[in-house]
Amino acid sequence: MNNDTIINTVKLTKYYGKQKGIEEVDLQVQRGEVFGYLGPNGAGKTTTIRTILDFIRPTRGSTTVFDLDTRQHSVEIHRRVGYLNGELALYNDMTGEDLLKYLGNLRGGLDWKYVKDLAARFQCDLPRRIQGLSLGNKQKLGLLQAFMHKPELLILDEPTNGLDPLMQHEFYDLLNETKKAGRTIFLSSHVLPEVEKVCDRVGIIRQGKVVAVETIETLKSHSIRQLEIHFARVVPKEKFSNLPGVRDINVQNNILTCTVVGSLDALVKASAQFEVVNIISHEPSLEDIFMTYYNEGKNNVK
Repeated sequence: MNNDTIINTVKLTKYYGKQKGIEEVDLQVQRGEVFGYLGPNGAGKTTTIRTILDFIRPTRGSTTVFDLDTRQHSVEIHRRVGYLNGELALYNDMTGEDLLKYLGNLRGGLDWKYVKDLAARFQCDLPRRIQGLSLGNKQKLGLLQAFMHKPELLILDEPTNGLDPLMQHEFYDLLNETKKAGRTIFLSSHVLPEVEKVCDRVGIIRQGKVVAVETIETLKSHSIRQLEIHFARVVPKEKFSNLPGVRDINVQNNILTCTVVGSLDALVKASAQFEVVNIISHEPSLEDIFMTYYNEGKNNVK
């Protein structure tokens, strides 16, 4: 395996009895990238993560992290990974400071100044007992324990759950700093604008199967566009009605609006028969893109 491939899964499959968790998941996450793993709740994101980390064993398939087999070298892998559980559970009787020191000692010690700097950035009240913390403050503590030892790989399951907008922005800044330092981030989320903002590539999972792995730019280029074309005069709607990939056509006076899936070539050629004054393209949101892939996959399931 290429040394630049940090996570590699091959036909990774997990069944819970007869219920499918994930099936034949093939993923490659490269060194220094922020890889987003997108899907609705229940799609298989957390099962993928727990199998990668050897918290649960696959039904079949294999995974390497740092080119190490996850079953044979789980201790070494965990030493080099920072992990945030999507279902965060903390020791309620401890203070935040006690928890971080305890976890740090298990790792052989920490740069406590760095931990305190992180705590200041996220406005963490470390002397306070965990049972008295809000969901958002517990989530900040979870982020601290994931980042505090400066791991080579961060695996973050729904990392902004419960964070207010200011803390979300601080988290995105920390992600950018981590990436610039050459470290790798695997980020599971169903918050689509978040993934669009911070990720280099995206894997989309639905019903336990990965239906696409693309760059953000490629996803947008293959997805839905909303177009508004202004002509010099009224154009006949029928000239555009049967074009491949063009739908939801509406003509009012000299303005045509439509939705285009995929290539714009047919629409551009049809429009060139008339005098075009202006073209306005409404960029698709990642949510539109996700639903396109999700619905295409759904339609293909028998």
